[in-house]
Formats: sequence, structure tokens, C-alpha cells
Amino acid sequence: MAETPDLKAAANTWQTMVDSNQALLLRKTGHDVGWWAEKGREAGLRNDAELRAWMRDEHGITGYAQYAVSWEMFGYPEFMLRDADELIDGQYVNHPELRPIADALLAWAANTEGVGIQMRKGYISLHSPRRKFAQVTRSTNTSVDVALRLDAPATSRLEAIKVREGDFFDRRIRLKSAEEVDDEVLGYLNQALHQNS
Repeated sequence: MAETPDLKAAANTWQTMVDSNQALLLRKTGHDVGWWAEKGREAGLRNDAELRAWMRDEHGITGYAQYAVSWEMFGYPEFMLRDADELIDGQYVNHPELRPIADALLAWAANTEGVGIQMRKGYISLHSPRRKFAQVTRSTNTSVDVALRLDAPATSRLEAIKVREGDFFDRRIRLKSAEEVDDEVLGYLNQALHQNS
């Protein structure tokens, strides 16, 4: 069985996104999140909707850059304050028998050059330096799904799944035990990594 990786060292959490959004705000405007939050307070903004309208209509700032200021002014969602271990523990708290599957996949990711791990509240996202190539999700009470951005024919293990338009993660591997994280599964992960690098 795979050893549980040190997620604090290997995985990124929401803090990565917070830092990215703050850097985007600084690049777009020349002012940091503290400056914008202070201006928002001076303008008497009382909630997220007022802040977003003010930033968009009066300053031309939209999208992710707005999140940085909103979180600074009105607080971060509780799950965004959790570290990587807390996030994965939460995903498998009611299904500990499935945790070894996630641990086996995380061990591969932590030991594979070029793979970034991003922990989320309900899933694990695996990224190449270029983009996301896989998502690990406890999908049912008895299985963990690996969704892949992979150009490969469907097989008995690599299922073709129907996705909404614009979603490129149309291949899935459903795993019911850590023993199923075998060379074939890791081969598909490696293939997805290389196709998306």
C-alpha cells in the first residue's frame, strides 16, 4: 500500500489561489489588496455585491481580482482556511475505507516530476506546469473517480463519459480499492500529464 504523502509539503490549498488573485490585482491595478480594501471601506461598501459593482463600474476591475478584495473585506469561507491535511481528511471522514485509494494516487503525484497537487474541499486537482490534467473525487460511497483530460480510446477501465460542452475531462477511471491503482492506471495518469504539459 502506498505511503501517505506529506501533503503540507506536496500540496497547494486555496492559499495558492488567494495569492494568485492578489498578485493579479496588483498587476492589473498597481495597488495591493490592502489598499483596495481600505478604499472600499472608505466608500462605505457593505457587502460583496456592492464591492463587485463598485470595482467593475467605477474602476473597470472584474473577475478573479475582485475576489481578493472581497475576501479581505468580508472574510474568507471557512473551508479556504484549512490546510491540505484537513481538506483531505474532510473528504474521507465518512468513508475511511476509500482513503487508501486517494493516498495511492497522491503518492504517485507527489513523486512524479512536473505534477502539482491542489487540494480542494471536495476533490483533489492534479496539474502539469501548463494546466489541470486530472481530478480525484470520492464519487460514491464505494468508489473514487479519476477524471482525466486525455485523448485516448475508451477501454474497459478508461470510460468515456458525457460532459457538458467545453469540459475536456471526458475520460474516467472508477476505483474501488487501492490495489486497483496499478501500472495501467498510473500509465493513464502519466499519459494525461504528458499530453497536458
